[in-house]
Amino acid sequence: MTKPPGTSGRGQRALHVKVKTAKGRKLSSTRWLERQLNDPYVARARAEGYRGRAAFKILELDDRFQFLVPGARVVDLGCAPGGWCQVAVARVNALGEKAAKPQGRVIGLDLREVEPIAGAELHVLDFMADGADETVKGWLGGPADVVMSDMAAASSGHKQTDHLRIVALCEAAAELAFDVLEDGGTFVAKVLAGGAEGSLQALLKRRFQKVANVKPPASRSDSSEKYVVATGFHGRSSEAE
Repeated sequence: MTKPPGTSGRGQRALHVKVKTAKGRKLSSTRWLERQLNDPYVARARAEGYRGRAAFKILELDDRFQFLVPGARVVDLGCAPGGWCQVAVARVNALGEKAAKPQGRVIGLDLREVEPIAGAELHVLDFMADGADETVKGWLGGPADVVMSDMAAASSGHKQTDHLRIVALCEAAAELAFDVLEDGGTFVAKVLAGGAEGSLQALLKRRFQKVANVKPPASRSDSSEKYVVATGFHGRSSEAE
């Protein structure tokens, strides 16, 4: 299991860093900066070489559901900056460093170029474009075992609009997953506090054996995000139901 952040076993407590409001900087920006400086997951990400604290979210989800296994073929949608890919590379043995274990594949997709990650194949691709599913399967040399997404639409400042945008992203990611997943595969995606929307939840339950809506410990307590983890993909057999 992932070691809880901010614990050294010696009972020491980290000092809280206060940030003064600078000229020309909004109060909201000052609060964000202070939160970053005092976030133990941010410190751990820096110390352990991850590209962001979000890496611990997928670590914690995988610790619980165990879908990133050696030999798995993984597709990471909206992969920038790359923290989820970094975790997947290590856990599926994409670099082949564990000689006794099968070697997996990690494909990262984003609308912009992402700095290279050893063991991951990063592509600039709109996964909602026509033919994207076939392109992805071509890169993988077959279907995927895991489709995962930590995507979040840019905030508009309007709560209902942002909600609809995140729901739409999750639905689009699910549609791609239906097209590229191997039977028995797993779909992981960011949703909101209530979990997947009713219609999407019902659809996922028809296509997967189990569907869970969870909030990993690395998600900030004041964040409305949750993650849907759907395991045991039924494949094409469910389309005839």
